[in-house]
Amino acid sequence: MTARIGVVTFPGTLDDRDTQRAVRVAGAEAVPLWHRDKDLKQVDAVVLPGGFSYGDYLRAGAISRFSPVMETIIEQAKGGMPVLGICNGFQVLTETHLLPGAMLRNNHLHFVCRDQKLRVETDKTAWTSDYSAGQEISVPLKNIDGRYVADERTLDMLEAEGRVAFRYLDVNPNGSLRDIAGISNEAGNVVGLMPHPEHAVEPLVGTGRTDGLGFFTSILKNLLKGANA
Repeated sequence: MTARIGVVTFPGTLDDRDTQRAVRVAGAEAVPLWHRDKDLKQVDAVVLPGGFSYGDYLRAGAISRFSPVMETIIEQAKGGMPVLGICNGFQVLTETHLLPGAMLRNNHLHFVCRDQKLRVETDKTAWTSDYSAGQEISVPLKNIDGRYVADERTLDMLEAEGRVAFRYLDVNPNGSLRDIAGISNEAGNVVGLMPHPEHAVEPLVGTGRTDGLGFFTSILKNLLKGANA
């Protein structure tokens, strides 16, 4: 028995195949989900991958938020189903208000593509439990609308509740407030981040490291633990 993890494809999604492979490398079953379908095919968790859904028209993630598949995902996430949003997926999660804040154009107004060092700030979420708090990892980053912003009250709340999941190290590549690279919801089942862990799961591709694999092994172990409880 293994977990079934859905990977959503919107028009303009780029990294769905890479994400499906990362799920399989971790040992779970990857289940493709189409944006027009409300049926989640009995998956145990969902990943919203990176790309430029609907061409980033209006603003990144704004149209995807109204896709039929998102109606079901929002409902299931509020009920505890684990959801990971990567890059454009993170943008979608802020548009749905499953995660607070918003994503704006990078402060330097340029697309950035680089290997990015991160610090894991919490191992208390469904997607980060295979890491240690304070652990430093390196995964690829590629975005133009990656600047995380929120009002001071929200930022203070995220800090106080331990919901900053990842922070940029060495350099802030997009001007995100407080160097925030990723956050979680209060329950810890929903996580969003701008860097791409799915590109760092095998030594032959991406960074040449496997620092991103922990996202997918974390959720697999947590799902199997719940199934066997």
